[in-house]
Amino acid sequence: KTPLTSIINYVDLLQKPHTQEQQEEYLDVLSRQSNRMKRLIEDLMELSKANTGNMQVSIVSIDAAEAVNQALGEFSDKLASAQLTPVFRQPAEPVKVLADGRLMWRVLSNLLSNAVKYAMPGTRLYLDLAQVDSWVMLSVKNISREELQVSAEELMERFVRGDTSRNTEGSGLGLNIAKSLMELQHGQLRVLVDGDLFKTSL
Repeated sequence: KTPLTSIINYVDLLQKPHTQEQQEEYLDVLSRQSNRMKRLIEDLMELSKANTGNMQVSIVSIDAAEAVNQALGEFSDKLASAQLTPVFRQPAEPVKVLADGRLMWRVLSNLLSNAVKYAMPGTRLYLDLAQVDSWVMLSVKNISREELQVSAEELMERFVRGDTSRNTEGSGLGLNIAKSLMELQHGQLRVLVDGDLFKTSL
């Protein structure tokens, strides 16, 4: 059921006799669903650009730890609201990575958004940064709030979400977009599901 289906149904309800209280309820649903539709279209556009290579990529040397810390700073309020405590472990020496700062921010934003939506409240969100030979690796791990009934491979597919009850506002495109953006930067994204442990590796 897409947001568009819901929008059509509630517009139909507004055209029929209804109370003032019902009208306010219908308008609230329409506002929420139209915002979901907007986000879905934006995600689809971004995915399309990433998959067709129709996206400008500027690869430069950036400080990986700084990029992670900036993303955590931006998400500090959302993480606190979700009752998640970030634990960022990094090497003592600076770690440089060849990446596009804007695209890297989008990837980190998608992963942190996932944690806010799906992680178990009152738990820690682990971020581990390491240099392995000529590669830089970042892993993001959290405990899932709901039982994960889909495999890592299924979660990487489009429109698949971790909450089968559909209680959250996601489009199911976040991980797929992040994977495509990593590949544009000559990197990789992998997902591991082990019981309730959800791990993403960049």
